[in-house]
Amino acid sequence: MSATGKPVGPNPKRLLKRAEFLAVRRGEKRRGRLFLVEVLDRGDREAPRVGYTVTKKVGNAVVRNRVRRRLREAVRIHAADDMVPGNDYVIVGREDVLSAPFGQLKAELSRRIRGTR
Repeated sequence: MSATGKPVGPNPKRLLKRAEFLAVRRGEKRRGRLFLVEVLDRGDREAPRVGYTVTKKVGNAVVRNRVRRRLREAVRIHAADDMVPGNDYVIVGREDVLSAPFGQLKAELSRRIRGTR
């Protein structure tokens, strides 16, 4: 834990380029009520990488950014430990992320990243 009381762990790297996001679409898809997790094994042992997507169907920019921020925080404080080195993850958020309790969001995200039902 840091001085601010937040857990300090190995944060995954970020996917930034469109080509990286499109490459992950070829991988496994893990569907859930709150979000879709796409996983691609890169075949190396580098740090895991994660990207976040929220479509315009979810809402305007304010709503999409709130969804993205909740997902990022859930990954940072809880689900980053479940990510496998050498994998890329794309998390496609849905509007239900905003209404779900944060504890449920963390548990669901962790379960989908691990690949369990």
